[in-house]
Amino acid sequence: MTSSEPNKTIALEQRAEDGGRLFSPSAARNRAAIADVLDVVLPRNARVLEIGSGTGEHAVAACEQRTDIFWQPSDPDESSRASQAAWADAAQGRIAPPLALDLTQDDWWDGVPACDALVCMNVIHISPWKVAQNLAAGGAALLQPGQRVFLYGPYKEGRKTAPSNLDFDASLQSRNPDWGVRELDSVIALFEAAGFVLERRIDMPANNLSLVFEKAGSV
Repeated sequence: MTSSEPNKTIALEQRAEDGGRLFSPSAARNRAAIADVLDVVLPRNARVLEIGSGTGEHAVAACEQRTDIFWQPSDPDESSRASQAAWADAAQGRIAPPLALDLTQDDWWDGVPACDALVCMNVIHISPWKVAQNLAAGGAALLQPGQRVFLYGPYKEGRKTAPSNLDFDASLQSRNPDWGVRELDSVIALFEAAGFVLERRIDMPANNLSLVFEKAGSV
């Protein structure tokens, strides 16, 4: 199969495949903008754990921009992990073999390698709210004070919500009532309850946000 031929639908989009690598249309649109933000917010020589790594293209983009970081991808989907492993060749040993992490499971972080930052992109709106809850709990368990969780995706902000995000929310809930574009205030409250503060909010293209949560406490 070549990169111009459609593969199966994963995460609401048709993905093409070439040599074991999956190609995500959404990642192609936003990976450069996300890599630019990660370049700024990730610490030097960071060991990054990504939750829901999808095709693996974001890992490659981040590692190409920041040659000092080491990236640990993960995904509950087997075909996505295979793609992440195939893409890892492009990072010259700085992308680890992917982990089969499922954040619907409590204590998912048991046995996970140490990390300095947690990254999760376009996940919490296409998964049950329990995934967001366990993401916050896992961040609290894995990270030290001063270390960060990075989230990217669409959010609802009351009357300020973009019409496209409201339409997307309705579409998601028609597919699965446990999915949906999350209320920004609810996500902030969730992470604050887990011991984080919202350190930075960055407006991104197509009505998405980058959120940077920092673990509170003495560094």
